[in-house]
Order: sequence, then structure tokens, then C-alpha cells
Amino acid sequence: MTDDNDSKPTPLGIYDKTEQPKVTGIEVIAVALSFVWLAGTVVFFLVLKPGTGGEVDNLRFMMTLLAIFMPVAMIWVAATAARSSRVMREESARLQAAIDAMRRTYVAQSQGSVQTGQIEPSVAKKLDEIAAATRKTETALATFSSSRDHDTGIRKTPEPEPAPADAADQGTLALGTPAEELSPPLPRNDFIRALNFPETAEDKEGFNALRKALRDRQASALIQASQDVLTLLSQDGIYMDDLRPDLARPEIWRRFATGERGRAIAALGGIRDRSSLALAAGRMKQDPIFRDATHHFLRRFDKSFAEFEETATDSEIADLADTRTSRAFMLLGRVAGIFD
Repeated sequence: MTDDNDSKPTPLGIYDKTEQPKVTGIEVIAVALSFVWLAGTVVFFLVLKPGTGGEVDNLRFMMTLLAIFMPVAMIWVAATAARSSRVMREESARLQAAIDAMRRTYVAQSQGSVQTGQIEPSVAKKLDEIAAATRKTETALATFSSSRDHDTGIRKTPEPEPAPADAADQGTLALGTPAEELSPPLPRNDFIRALNFPETAEDKEGFNALRKALRDRQASALIQASQDVLTLLSQDGIYMDDLRPDLARPEIWRRFATGERGRAIAALGGIRDRSSLALAAGRMKQDPIFRDATHHFLRRFDKSFAEFEETATDSEIADLADTRTSRAFMLLGRVAGIFD
């Protein structure tokens, strides 16, 4: 035995269209008025005597039909208009109810989003802390090796040449000696900080490190070459802060410093951003100025890093690999085919 409720559609509440009765009071009134009018015309024409002329009878017959049925037609036109007006009022009321319900739902969602927004800062803070911890862990894993006891400079201090035996009683005067050889080498932490460039206009430590690095001839050449390629890359919308390269182990960087190239050091090309690689590759093919600046920068980076690696610890190599200059090297090195 089937249930009657299964055959009935699910009610939609205020959104459900009300079922209209087939015969309403409007139709009843229209029928009543029609009968009244027809009865009146019958009584009128039974009392009225017929005419005598044929043409007059034909004209009278047409006027009689109009007089009988025209009011009836007008009654039903008025009844149809009244029913349509009633249906429109009901549809308008139902639509207004639906709009009110949507407005209440929107207000409720807005209030809910405001409450959620109060929670989002704490969630975002937690995510930032997790990301920072992850980066620290990756750096710790990459730099997990024995630290070396080196000088603090970016290159080895040249050993003084032994004085001739016959010059024991004579004073020596070094003529033509470069100024950087007389001064201590640039500290490695300042070199790393300078390669990353100042973060903001208020970054005093960054500007101090940059000024120290610019006084060093080799470091100054690399910084100027890096600044040139970074400026050219920014013209295509490529910024180093937007790149998130894969971290390579310091051992691979040391193998690069010793002269290895190709697949053996492919991990150094940790830039995976396809759009940046495509834009840089296209610029390399089409713009000779960009191509020359790129090759000059890659040569300066190669030479400077080879000197830096001789005295740097694994931790310092990892810090240098995270600078803007090193990210430019990873990007342009992949475009130039150094890691192929």
C-alpha cells in the first residue's frame, strides 16, 4: 500500500506558489451579471414590437446583437482583469517575502564573516609561525655540518712575503700596493647583508653593510652587477622577494666554487617559477643589453663566491644563498644553462 505523502511534492514554504481555485468570486459575479443582462434584454425585446422595413430590420438586428453581447463581453474583460490583478498582487507579496528572506540571510552571513574575521588574524599568525619554524628547520638541515675555524673576512688574508736576508738593516717601502690589500678584508656577515640589499629606507644596518661592501673592490663589482640585473628584471615584473627557491645543501655550493658545472650542481637552480623563467629567457634572446648584463653578473658571482667559499662556514653559505643576489643567480643561471 503506497503512502499518499510520497506522491505529494515537498512544500516550499513562502517560496511555494499558492494554488489558485479554478472558479473564484470574480467569475461568479461575472456570470451573475451576464445572466441579469441577458434576462433584461429578453424582457425588453419581447415587449418591443418588430419593425416593418427590411433594411431597418437588418440594422435593428445588428444593433440588437451589439446591445446584447457587448456588455457581456465587457463584464468578462473586467472579470479577467480583476483576476489578473489579484494574481499579480499575490506574486508581488511572494517575491517581497523572498527578497526579505535573502536580505536576512545576507545579514546573517555578514555577521558570521565579521566573527570569522576576528579569528583569522590568530590563525594567520599561527601559520606564519609554522612557516618560520619550517624555514628554520630547512636551514638547520642544510647547514648541519662541522663548522670551520676561519677568519671573518670574505677572502683569505695574504701571507706576508719573507724579507730578503740582506735587507735586515734596510727599511722597506711598498710602492703601488692596492688599498684593499693594506686594509682588512670585508667581514663575511657584512658581505652577505650587502648582497641582500637594504630592506627599507630605515634599514640602517643594511645601508652600513652596503657602504662597507662598496669600499671593497671585488664586492663592489658584484653588487653593482647584481643591482643592474635586478633593475632589468624588475622591468618585466620579476622581483626576487616573490621567488621561493628550493634550498640546496652547502656541499653543492662548494662544488660549484671548485669549478663543477652541469647536472652535478643542478640543485642550485632552485627557481621553479615558470613565468619568471619564461620572461627572463625571452628577454635574454631579444635584449642584448640584458644578455650582456646577465653574463657579466654570472662571471662576477662565480669569482666572488669562489673566494667567499674558502673562508665561509656552511651556515654562512646558506645565508648567502637566501639573498636577493643569489636568487638572481639561480634564476639567470638556469636561463643561461649553467645547471644543464
